[in-house]
Amino acid sequence: MPRGRYSLHDPHDHTPLADEHFHCAPGPSGWRYVSQLTAPSGDHLGSVDLALDELGRPIRLELHAAGWQVRGAALDGVTWVRTDPTGAHATEGNVRAHAFTGASPAFLVATARLLRLTPSSAATRVRLVALTDPVLAPRTLDQSWALVKRETHATDNGPLTVDAYQVTALDTGEQHAVHLAGDVVLDAPGIELEDLGSPPSVFP
Repeated sequence: MPRGRYSLHDPHDHTPLADEHFHCAPGPSGWRYVSQLTAPSGDHLGSVDLALDELGRPIRLELHAAGWQVRGAALDGVTWVRTDPTGAHATEGNVRAHAFTGASPAFLVATARLLRLTPSSAATRVRLVALTDPVLAPRTLDQSWALVKRETHATDNGPLTVDAYQVTALDTGEQHAVHLAGDVVLDAPGIELEDLGSPPSVFP
């Protein structure tokens, strides 16, 4: 069960935004990721709880940030309920999309798991509902993912396979690289892996 800490920063000016303390593991039904977020000051910022089924679809998502809460799942596309900090108002949403995304590294692992690309695969288009900080506002976006390189590195804990993806935002054409090892993000815009207590899990 990998556990560790990511640091999150603004990808443009590198302003520190948060530390995300996480643990994750594959299980009999798929994969689960749980994390707590803290501000650079040490204040609690929110949490992430994401569970995927064996096909990589989100069967349960619960996000907390700035008093807002979103609960969602893959249902007729993706469906969610967003609740305001007072708890007095809840709005439902549904979009014909494949999955959710957001600031957490969990969503990069989840999208890669959903697409299951190989280095010989063509770039694949995916529609996602982004839950954007600071108030988890939903926004539908389209991306293209391509697995451009897969390399295996020798480590003290055995071979480590690293997948390099090219992700393209289809509305702007902006491209960025994402490097994953199993269920851990090694490098992505705005994300740095600062600490890892055990090796990444290998998906079957």
